Amino acid sequence: MLKSFGNGYMKSGVVISPVNMKERADLGLRSGDTVRVWQKIVELKQTKGADKKEKTVKSARRQAFEGTVLAVKHGTEAGATFTVRRTASGVGVERIFPLYSPSIDSIEVLRRTRTRRAKLYFIRRKAAREVSHAMRKQIKVAAPEKAVIAQEENTAPATQEAAAAVE
Repeated sequence: MLKSFGNGYMKSGVVISPVNMKERADLGLRSGDTVRVWQKIVELKQTKGADKKEKTVKSARRQAFEGTVLAVKHGTEAGATFTVRRTASGVGVERIFPLYSPSIDSIEVLRRTRTRRAKLYFIRRKAAREVSHAMRKQIKVAAPEKAVIAQEENTAPATQEAAAAVE
């Protein structure tokens, strides 16, 4: 659809993207930022209507994914992506979002952190290392309690035998 102006120029009515690209580029996402990405999720449900025919019902909702930006690839150009990592019930979850995706409703930058790396992939190993250290500490703490209980059980029969020998 082309509109003609009096000065001889034509303006295109074609919409390239439903996303405000200038606003997304101005966010200036960097690795180390804590962000909340609001995503539009469309769910399709098969239901039977009053006429007993199956109908597909669409319902849309917004869902937040909050975490740390590990990497930003391709800057602010058309194919730009950013990787967000968070831990959900003890499991690390990573998602790669296209910067200009129409399924992303909004991106909120919650906290900016100064980092010394452009890509924070080492956080994956660091998180795993911290979990293994925590597991070791739990085992060390649990081990002396078991040893104390075992010693109490071993000493009880010995005192009964000693008491029987004295009688």
